[in-house]
Amino acid sequence: MTPSAPAPHVDVATPERVALSLPVAGIGYRCLAWLVDASLLFFFWVALYFVITLLVSDVLGAFQALSGLTQTLLAVGLFATQWLYWTLAEVFFHGQTPGKRVMRIRVVREDGSPVGFYESAVRNLCRAVDFLPVLYATGCITMLLDSRHRRLGDLLAGTVLVREEAIDLDKYTQGPPDEAASGTAPAPGSAVQRPLDAEDVELVLAFLARAPGLEPEVRQRLGARLVDRVGASLTDEERARVLQSPDATEAFLRTRAKAAH
Repeated sequence: MTPSAPAPHVDVATPERVALSLPVAGIGYRCLAWLVDASLLFFFWVALYFVITLLVSDVLGAFQALSGLTQTLLAVGLFATQWLYWTLAEVFFHGQTPGKRVMRIRVVREDGSPVGFYESAVRNLCRAVDFLPVLYATGCITMLLDSRHRRLGDLLAGTVLVREEAIDLDKYTQGPPDEAASGTAPAPGSAVQRPLDAEDVELVLAFLARAPGLEPEVRQRLGARLVDRVGASLTDEERARVLQSPDATEAFLRTRAKAAH
């Protein structure tokens, strides 16, 4: 029996020197995510149609009475609305539309970095081509032929869809080994700074690598727990200054991790 080929991954080297391997989302994940988004758009247009019927009794007749230029502009506006839905959702929600969020997948650049407006705009403009001749036939064929399951829009934009893996948040909230053993935490003003061991460095670097993809509340809470873990010698004033923003918290953690090398 021939062993199955390994699932495609995207290898990423973060600035914190953490190697990540992100599993690529296959055609099944992508189709289900598209169905969720398409259903939301469908219900939106149905609701809009019923609202318009309250104002105009004969919608089809009113449309046919418009000039050719106006009908063309309405068709372009329809496509633009669809394009804005996909693009703005991916830009403002870190590469995820509602459908992608349900399926726990997201769009990233080929190097694993967050997708930007340009990449999202290009990949979603190409939906008109990927849809041809009907039902995303061109896009599906391209995904089946590409090793990373990318449709034509992804190839042109330099993007790929990856699956989110479950993150063990408990390991970020555990206290230092010496605290866990004694049941007490060091005083905030302690003069002796506990050097970071290999486990602490790994936790800090893993958190820094994943922090941009976490929810803001979770990001802040885990950052504060790690500051308590690796910043035992901070005074109350210093701790408050470190925790005043996610950037300040992660800058402190990054400095502590680098000092251990």
